[in-house]
Amino acid sequence: MSSILIALDVDRIAQADTLVQQLAPFVGGFKVGKQLFVSEGPAAVAPIVDRGLRLFLDLKFHDIPNTVAGAVRAGTRLGAWMMTVHASGGHDMLQAARDAAVDEAAKTGVSRPLIVGVTVLTSLDDARLATVGAAGGVRDQVKRLAALAQEAGIDGVVASPQEIALIRETCGADFAIVTPGIRPASASKDDQARTMTPREAVQAGASWLVIGRPIAGAADPAAAAAAINAEIG
Repeated sequence: MSSILIALDVDRIAQADTLVQQLAPFVGGFKVGKQLFVSEGPAAVAPIVDRGLRLFLDLKFHDIPNTVAGAVRAGTRLGAWMMTVHASGGHDMLQAARDAAVDEAAKTGVSRPLIVGVTVLTSLDDARLATVGAAGGVRDQVKRLAALAQEAGIDGVVASPQEIALIRETCGADFAIVTPGIRPASASKDDQARTMTPREAVQAGASWLVIGRPIAGAADPAAAAAAINAEIG
């Protein structure tokens, strides 16, 4: 199966449905984030789950443990295959998210969704990270949060491809690494500060590649996805 997860960064279910129809044969799953979810509500996941495809519910939960646990339970009932929380929410919050996923999946008879912790957003570099009070730079912060996520028992982290090798050294081969900030060599970086090509990211040890505009915004999204799969090899 392809390691590509398509970011459905659109406003309407009809737009998402078109992309899902075009791209389902070429990718490993689809990401529903805040834009589509806020625009359309829980119904936004229907084009994915109704087809039995993998839903990456990327709402980046960050709150007290009880609140995050409730959100993870709801996401499990929606049919999420993977969900994001902010690793900076701390050990207790991460553990609560994991436990809620396990418990709700058992209650409803579905597979447990993966829980991955967002480390440092790919729009941030050392200078921007320092403005929010994180000392030591991006690499130190990513390493710290990845270790915390693993200690709390969640499945992996979200990090830029430039930190993949660092996370592998810190957390081992079985820890999932989801990488946004993926840009083919010919594509614009847009608002991403820490990027890598798809082939470079996979070779470095990425588990999943989140790709939006270079595929969804292409004149022929299916051809763009096929080309990236070929590049990855």
